[in-house]
Amino acid sequence: MRFLIAVLTLSLLVPGALGQEKVEKKETKKEIERLLALKKEVESLIKKNQEILKKIEEEREKLKQERKAFQEEIERARSERYKKLAKIFSKMDPEMAGQKISEMSDPKEAALIIYNMKSRIAGEIMNYVDPKMVDKIVKILTSLKSSSSDGKS
Repeated sequence: MRFLIAVLTLSLLVPGALGQEKVEKKETKKEIERLLALKKEVESLIKKNQEILKKIEEEREKLKQERKAFQEEIERARSERYKKLAKIFSKMDPEMAGQKISEMSDPKEAALIIYNMKSRIAGEIMNYVDPKMVDKIVKILTSLKSSSSDGKS
């Protein structure tokens, strides 16, 4: 009788355990499928983000090149401006030109004007420039000439 009860109990437990295993396998399979779908979605998003990042980098490079070209254009315009001012100052009476240069608020601008003049005319004008301003101009011209000779080496 005990044997019969044991067999009966065992027969009730085994199908339940087997049924539970099938349910767990089914749930595991669904979970794996869900995770695989998520993986594909994440991979797709990563690919899209990489494409966007590539486009951003390309645009950044274009902007960098445009900025460089713009800066070069500004430098050309600035250089042309100083050349024109140098011509104007060169045609002035040296005493008047020296006085005007002495009154300039920015010694760097004065130095760039002098830099773009012929040496003889610049020397004549500098004779009439305030000594303090001459000192500043000479320091700037010295740094300009040393940096331009460094660039040529």
